Amino acid sequence: MSSRVRLARNLAGFPFPNAADNEERQDVLDLVTRAAAGAELAPNLVTLELARLPDVDRYALVERHLISKQLAHGDAPRAVILSSPDEWLSVMINEEDHLRIQAIHAGLDVRAAHTAADAVDDKLESRIDYAYSNELGYLTACPTNVGAGIRVSVMLHLPALRLTGDIDKVRRAVKDMKHTVRGFYGEGSDVVGDFYQISNHTTLGKTEGEIVDFMETQLAPTIIGYERKAREKMLNARRTHLEDKVHRAFGALLHARLLTSDEALEKLSLVRFGVLCGVLKGPDPRVVNDLILLTQPAHLQRVSGRTMEQGERTVARASLVRQRLGAAT
Repeated sequence: MSSRVRLARNLAGFPFPNAADNEERQDVLDLVTRAAAGAELAPNLVTLELARLPDVDRYALVERHLISKQLAHGDAPRAVILSSPDEWLSVMINEEDHLRIQAIHAGLDVRAAHTAADAVDDKLESRIDYAYSNELGYLTACPTNVGAGIRVSVMLHLPALRLTGDIDKVRRAVKDMKHTVRGFYGEGSDVVGDFYQISNHTTLGKTEGEIVDFMETQLAPTIIGYERKAREKMLNARRTHLEDKVHRAFGALLHARLLTSDEALEKLSLVRFGVLCGVLKGPDPRVVNDLILLTQPAHLQRVSGRTMEQGERTVARASLVRQRLGAAT
């Protein structure tokens, strides 16, 4: 579904964010925003100081994978610099590290994401002194990021592997290759709706290019190949079972009056799977993809134009799904 490259960087002469006071964090924020403004990182940049944003706007950024949950919390000086309106670039300031430079590309295109992130990194490094060791590489708050300081991730939709019972084999294989399987929102999140984030675990002793190439040419294509074989297996041997699951999910979405965010994601995942496999003729996959985002709590409240408690959101979510899917069918 998407490829992401994130570079962890810290400024020389400043303590890591978790050891810094608010004055030091503000100094880092000011230095980075000035450097970014002069470096022309992208044609249109927007800087958002998160402590000044309403809760719903901060969590909408989390739901769009532009900032981490960690950055969304608290009132210490912290910010994100975004490319607008495409949002392919986000630079988080004062998260676990002083800088988290992130580039996202659609589909399996890790090299393009790395090229974009690397170009931004070079422009910032020309204006900022990074904390760097000739022996270890880039110095980071978490030891697993020391070295290249790169996290390469792909977001994959793997419903057939779960339905055929083969997803645990994939998890074990990924772990054996020193990579990690995470949920929809990355580190610390559960897997919901069969969306899996696959990423490298360590960087020390490897170059950025080696880490990127392994994901692009070996690990991700192998997992995608397993998913395709699992889909063929279901279509050939368990088609009626698959059709039943997909159509039940579609029917529930068209008629439900209450939907939690997890339930919506799980059923939208099955509908997406059914449309792409050809067992469900109905909504455009783009409508389903939009709903996967719009049914998340912060986006739902922004679409509705008001803040809502959890119970109100279950009603509004069901109404939104019925309206959008009904219009697209």
